[in-house]
Amino acid sequence: MALEEAIQLAMTQSTEAKMADTKVATKAFEMQSVKNRQYPDLKVSGQYQRLTNADVNLKIGGGGEEGSSAAPKVNQLMLGQASASVPLFAGFKIQNNIKVAENLYQAEQYTAKNTKEQLALDVVKLYVNLYKAQESTQLIAENIKSTEQRVKDFKAMETNGLIARNDLLKAQLQVSNYKIALEDAKKNVSTINFQLATLLKLPESTQIVPNAGVFDKNNALNATAEDAISGRNDLEAIRSQQKAADANVKIAQANYYPSITLMGGYIALDLQNVMTVTNAMNFGVGLSYDLTSIFKNGKEVKAAKSKAHEAEQAVEMMTDRVKVENQQANENYQLALKQNKVYQEAVEQATENYRIVKDKYDNGLSDTNDLLEADVEQLQSKINLAYSKANSIEKYYTALAAGGKLTSTVTLTKN
Repeated sequence: MALEEAIQLAMTQSTEAKMADTKVATKAFEMQSVKNRQYPDLKVSGQYQRLTNADVNLKIGGGGEEGSSAAPKVNQLMLGQASASVPLFAGFKIQNNIKVAENLYQAEQYTAKNTKEQLALDVVKLYVNLYKAQESTQLIAENIKSTEQRVKDFKAMETNGLIARNDLLKAQLQVSNYKIALEDAKKNVSTINFQLATLLKLPESTQIVPNAGVFDKNNALNATAEDAISGRNDLEAIRSQQKAADANVKIAQANYYPSITLMGGYIALDLQNVMTVTNAMNFGVGLSYDLTSIFKNGKEVKAAKSKAHEAEQAVEMMTDRVKVENQQANENYQLALKQNKVYQEAVEQATENYRIVKDKYDNGLSDTNDLLEADVEQLQSKINLAYSKANSIEKYYTALAAGGKLTSTVTLTKN
């Protein structure tokens, strides 16, 4: 499996990625709900009521004298009404609530991108560790074959009295140690493979084989602090939260202003045998002003300003953190490249050393301990080189993540 394919699967199929997308969708709905507050409110209601033979005493004109006619029989009431109201002014509270919702929506979008960026980095680490474990398994298994052959040779030599039994036991002990290391490496392969398959939502029985070609590359890296500051999604999320906090200050200040509403309505009424009202239209302007807000709202404004200041400081702190992480990641990658060159030289040195020691042993100029030690050093140098190649790739992608370019680079590479 290619590394880019694994990253794409994590960003689209993993539960963490889907949850991040769900949170973005939730914020989008919340934003639309806030935007709906700027539209008119329209209400329609109707009533039908039965009355229990109500006594009706009509007083119409005549200075309050009772009507001479018999009281009408009333036992039902029907009422229908419609009302509409449009906010004209609320101290810009509605507009600023919309700004808050929009900025929180943007913050959630950046948070989702950052979540996927971290998921991609998690995949890289598991992919690298799986490569290490599989390479260790292969190298140890190959070495076991040669050491087992050495044990056979030593048995024959011990039988013929050419070497001491102690030398044979040392060779057998080395094989046993290699077999223990092999089982541990196999366990690591199984564990890491399961973790990666679970993250990618693949069947548990899937056997993932990392593409070895990925680890033979020396990737160029040009990640500046300026790129990191402009490209980090977690920093952009905090910036959006800061904008939302600034808008919340204006919302708190809006309580100092009155609210003005345009209103209108319609009423239809039928009181049985008494009166019928139709086409009763009404419209006007409503004004409300909480006078106590002049005295009480000061604390709310100060609290909102303090939170806005906290958000501003959080942006500054995160900016510094991004700079440090980017610089460290770049340095770690350059160090990994230098170490890789040294480990390549070490393999050549260990191989040549084993050849020389083996030649001396065959000519009786070196003992068994020297031979076995040279064999261990040769195997360890090969494992170290495999680990170094893997670490270089991990540090490269870590540096990309520190600069906010991991997912975009992977997408470009795949395309």
